[in-house]
Amino acid sequence: MAALADITIKKADGTTDIVWSAVAGSGGDKSPAIWRSNSAVGTTGQNPVMNCTARWNTAGDVRRVDFSATFPSVYTNASTGQVETRAKMNFTGSFAVPQNISATDINEFAAQIPNLVASALLKGSIATGFAPY
Repeated sequence: MAALADITIKKADGTTDIVWSAVAGSGGDKSPAIWRSNSAVGTTGQNPVMNCTARWNTAGDVRRVDFSATFPSVYTNASTGQVETRAKMNFTGSFAVPQNISATDINEFAAQIPNLVASALLKGSIATGFAPY
């Protein structure tokens, strides 16, 4: 079990680090761990946020780990001077990890699938809104 910590990642420019701050640790199954990007423009309620929740499936033989994130598009309204949210981009993902397979296979799955999502090809699909063709 991992301990809650800040997560440092690269911004879209590929060089600049950004920290997603640990806000709250999970209290156990079905209780989310929460991170927030506090360096983003806007109020705390307008900052990007990510949650991670874990739980057993109904049969008790698979651990499910769910992620969700919300990334608001924030701007300053020229008429009012107020910082406002234009729209929110959302992500949800779920990993189902059977507990009757080897640790080696679980570790490969845990490394490879998130790295696939982080690949340049799939990042491009997310940015354009179209699957590779």
